[in-house]
Amino acid sequence: MKWILVSAFWLLSGLSAWAAPLTLQPVAPNIWFAQGDAALGTPENRNFISNAGVVVTPAGVVVIDALGSPAVAADLLKAIRRITPLPVRYVILTHYHADHIYGLQVFKDQGATVLAHEAGREYLQSDTAQLRLQATRESLAPWIDAKTRLVPADRWLRADEVLELGGVRLQLRHVGPAHTPEDLTVFVEGARVLFAGDLAFRGRIPYVGQADSRGWIAALTRLIDSAPAAIVPGHGPLSTEALADLRLTRDYLQYLRDTMGRAAADMQPFEEAYAATDWSAYERLPLFKAANRMNAYNTYLLMERAAP
Repeated sequence: MKWILVSAFWLLSGLSAWAAPLTLQPVAPNIWFAQGDAALGTPENRNFISNAGVVVTPAGVVVIDALGSPAVAADLLKAIRRITPLPVRYVILTHYHADHIYGLQVFKDQGATVLAHEAGREYLQSDTAQLRLQATRESLAPWIDAKTRLVPADRWLRADEVLELGGVRLQLRHVGPAHTPEDLTVFVEGARVLFAGDLAFRGRIPYVGQADSRGWIAALTRLIDSAPAAIVPGHGPLSTEALADLRLTRDYLQYLRDTMGRAAADMQPFEEAYAATDWSAYERLPLFKAANRMNAYNTYLLMERAAP
């Protein structure tokens, strides 16, 4: 039995050597992104379930989000090295969820400056963040282990600003509280490419959690009004039909609020309300079975608290 367990560990540890290499997909000239799996984090996918962006300028590289484990982040760095020898100067975090930050130490150790909105500081310093890390050291071993650490921002942003590097201008906009209190979007001027973080989930059910869905809907409306040419979502493939994809997420969130809001106002039990709701417009999307019931329940509680 011990031999089997040891063999299984080494089989898992060698998985990254056999897995398909992380590749960067082109978005626009000098802009790429890496696309994670449309799945929950597991040892098999090394928690590579979110997206990361790469913007190459004459003065260095900007990375948007750091992926879900140090191993995957190291693969992202190798992929960047295949397209440019320039250093990663900045990492911009759209928010402090685990699948976007557990690879951050790889870039920090290379000398990158980390930028995030200051509303993420409270979560990073919370017991919740520490307990989540402890739990994933078990559930995502060996990719998340005792050496995996939470990395704070070098600069906590208090207001919107423009980051200019090598003549390329990136607009950093705080659009939370929405998916999280600290949500940032990154808009690359000229190319009109929007890195939307987890405000946008393309082709899959979003994870709502404890989100402020009213603020999220308002943020999506503002992004629709900005008319980007392309959107890199926090999860899912590149969107060149930006308005349609933003509307899909917005309409789903509004549907949750409308249906669960009526149920809460009528004091209808959640299970009864959930069973009576028509989910046909969304039930074929990836992760519907994994996420929709919890999304609906959290929205039910949110609307229950908001009821007069």
